[in-house]
Amino acid sequence: MNTQNQQRALPEPSSARSRSLIDKEPALIVVTGIMAAGKSTIARLLAQQFARGVHVPADMLQHMIVSGGEWVKEPGEPGGEEARQLRLRLKHMCLLGRSFLEAGFTVVLDDIILGERWQHLQADLQGVPFSVVVLAPRVDVVAKLRDPGRAMPLVGEEWAKYLDHVLRTTMAECGLWIDNSEQTPEETVYQILQSLWFEQHV
Repeated sequence: MNTQNQQRALPEPSSARSRSLIDKEPALIVVTGIMAAGKSTIARLLAQQFARGVHVPADMLQHMIVSGGEWVKEPGEPGGEEARQLRLRLKHMCLLGRSFLEAGFTVVLDDIILGERWQHLQADLQGVPFSVVVLAPRVDVVAKLRDPGRAMPLVGEEWAKYLDHVLRTTMAECGLWIDNSEQTPEETVYQILQSLWFEQHV
């Protein structure tokens, strides 16, 4: 693990490299990865690097369902109400992303995008250029970091192995892949900033 004095600092806002990123046209970035990969932490920190940045976490939309909410509870392809609510939250995450982008913000969306959800995302963002960042830490790291205090149940290594397999199988050719197993969030964001605007989809 990196020590404090080895951590790579984020670019200063006054630096030419950082300023060139901030001054670019507003962009839409999707951060994906399996549970506990660091999506929300890194997406929020990434959005903060822009003069006008927005972070839209899919979990926040799921929490808006205050009665009748159905989280996915076990490994495997979700069905029924769980699948319907997952599709609904993805749709509205993309609607919010479009709206903020049109208002001049750089938007960072974060959700577990894999399998058919990749096709759903592309359909929901049709006509909008976007970049994809895939966080892919090692399964053993993810399984140890899962927070039992979250709304979704603690299912540990079984969940992590299943999602990691599906992610690597269905998203292998998509976007910028980062193994952030041994990185701090700041180091991961720095790597994203250095590679930003790498790949866009319409």
